[in-house]
Amino acid sequence: MADRKPAQPARSEALSPSGVAAGASGNAMASIHETDSSMGADLPFTKMHGAGNDFVVLDGLRDALPPIEPLAARLCDRHLGIGADQLLVVRPGSGADFRMEIWNADGSQVEMCANGIRAFYKYLRDHGLTSRDEIGVETLSGVVRPRWAGTDRVTVDMGPPVLAPEKIPTTLASGEGPVLDVPLEVEGETLAVSCASMGNPHAVVFVADPDATPVERWGRAIEHHPAFPNRTNVEFVSVVDRGRIAQRTWERGAGETLACGSGACAVAVVSMLRGVVDRAVRIALRGGTLEISWPDDRAHVEMTGPAAEVFTGRIRI
Repeated sequence: MADRKPAQPARSEALSPSGVAAGASGNAMASIHETDSSMGADLPFTKMHGAGNDFVVLDGLRDALPPIEPLAARLCDRHLGIGADQLLVVRPGSGADFRMEIWNADGSQVEMCANGIRAFYKYLRDHGLTSRDEIGVETLSGVVRPRWAGTDRVTVDMGPPVLAPEKIPTTLASGEGPVLDVPLEVEGETLAVSCASMGNPHAVVFVADPDATPVERWGRAIEHHPAFPNRTNVEFVSVVDRGRIAQRTWERGAGETLACGSGACAVAVVSMLRGVVDRAVRIALRGGTLEISWPDDRAHVEMTGPAAEVFTGRIRI
């Protein structure tokens, strides 16, 4: 994992259900609240998660936000900030209803996060920014379309998988793909790696037991392997039966996380191409279960899973 930027101590307060910090009065803030210049400003945030993959959400429609890049690693720091796998920023869309910025815990900006898009959509609905059952959201990988699937559940049209190695990108193969079970030297061992992109790169390694796999050691090594010019997310998986897969995830720029939605989609696609599962599967992650379907090789991948708000608050910056 890339070195994280040094974090500075920051103070955060959880809000009461009314949206006001304990001991305070009045309405929830409509913008960053300026305080004494020696103390900085208070930045409102919402903590969300999707199957345990957790996010800090900042609302750029409601609040005048400071520059995000120097702030992302600090807010995601679990000791000196709020703590999260990623930071999500709500922005107005130009070619879709909204735009979602995604920042990793190491401060890097990334193309797509499937658990994040579910949390993002639930935030929009919960906070009155949309009442529609399906919307379009711009990301660095293109427009993604989440739709409401019932109480605290969201289905996302992830589009078709990217299988051509040059577009994933990886140098493990050439041509149109797919990249399946290619030998890769990792930490003195040869692993069989399969690759796909779901708007961001994924390397999938089939193992006998994900719980017994050295995820941190192998995950970090594969993330930074020269075969992946943009680095990569890494999934360690085992097939339980034709309808179930167990998965652990090493996320690029974040380390091991409880879930990765785009990773679950990549795992399903690779497993289907290998012929070891059916065209609709349940992926069991450490933070919950996701349902993935890919009806045929020309179809879009769809993912369904949970999204939840944890708490709201404000942090001194």
